[in-house]
Formats: sequence, structure tokens, C-alpha cells
Amino acid sequence: MKTDNLISLEQLCSNHKIEISFIYSLNECGLIQVIAIDQEEYVDQQIVSEIEKMIRMHYELNINIEGIDTIFNLLKKIEQQQEEINYLTTRLKLYEEQ
Repeated sequence: MKTDNLISLEQLCSNHKIEISFIYSLNECGLIQVIAIDQEEYVDQQIVSEIEKMIRMHYELNINIEGIDTIFNLLKKIEQQQEEINYLTTRLKLYEEQ
């Protein structure tokens, strides 16, 4: 498997000066997915910004893994509701124009 859009856990942890156990905890909780290829572990580059948010929450705000999980679930629900509001607003405008 190609590792073009993957970043190694070693590099991620080194760049952010964090312990790899934190990444494993996020993986165990289901917040991220760790990908193992040829004895090396990676995460998708597309979720690095989310991981960075989780790092800040944990190390700067002292929020535990369970709290981070709750926050991200709530943010996901808010995003879904915003999408539904946008959809319903568009539909309402269609009816108002008629």
C-alpha cells in the first residue's frame, strides 16, 4: 500500500512533542484510525488537523480522552444539524418563490 497521503506516527509525535501512547488512546477510543504497513504505523494526512485539535485539547486544556470524544461527537452533531438547516432553508426559499 502506498504511503503518499499518510504520515508516520513517529514523525507526528516528534513534530508535536507528544507521546505515542496518546495517539494509541485516540485510536482505541475510535477518534482516529491508525494504519499499520510493513511494521510502521501511520495516520491519514487528512485528519492531522483534527489530531492537532485533540492534542491542544489534551495538553493545553487538560481534557481527557473521554472528554475529547464527547466534544468531537457534539461538534459532529452540530455540523449535521447545520447541514440540515441549510438544506431546509434552501427548500423553504424554493416554496417562497412560487
